[in-house]
Amino acid sequence: MCDYSLHSVKSRPAKVGDKLTTNHFNTGTRGFAAPEDASTAVCVLPGTELAFADEVRCRPSGLFSWKANTVNHTTAIFRQINKDEPYTHHDALEFPDGQIVRLTDVVEGQEATVLQLPAQPVTAAEAKAQERVAHVG
Repeated sequence: MCDYSLHSVKSRPAKVGDKLTTNHFNTGTRGFAAPEDASTAVCVLPGTELAFADEVRCRPSGLFSWKANTVNHTTAIFRQINKDEPYTHHDALEFPDGQIVRLTDVVEGQEATVLQLPAQPVTAAEAKAQERVAHVG
């Protein structure tokens, strides 16, 4: 249900109104956890709308970068990227300006609220778009 690197972690699905925190699960990736239980990953469906308490901070990119990058938005839609590549991070956030950031690159400890889950798919194409990447390994 969550990104492949979180399959060994206890998890539950996200619900509307959930208060989530970005968390490092010691599996090589970051994901969402409920603040009351940081050991449980909260798995978010593609298309879920999220509101962050503050502008989103991301790990520095580049060889000589030390300062976290800031995305100047507080809302995002959860997406899965690189679905055809089995051994990479798939969970990502798409911001209103079209910028996509892998969830594993988001700084730990940021708070987000689940605003809306994706609509139930009506067509086969919609169902496929909401499908999570299959667990590999």
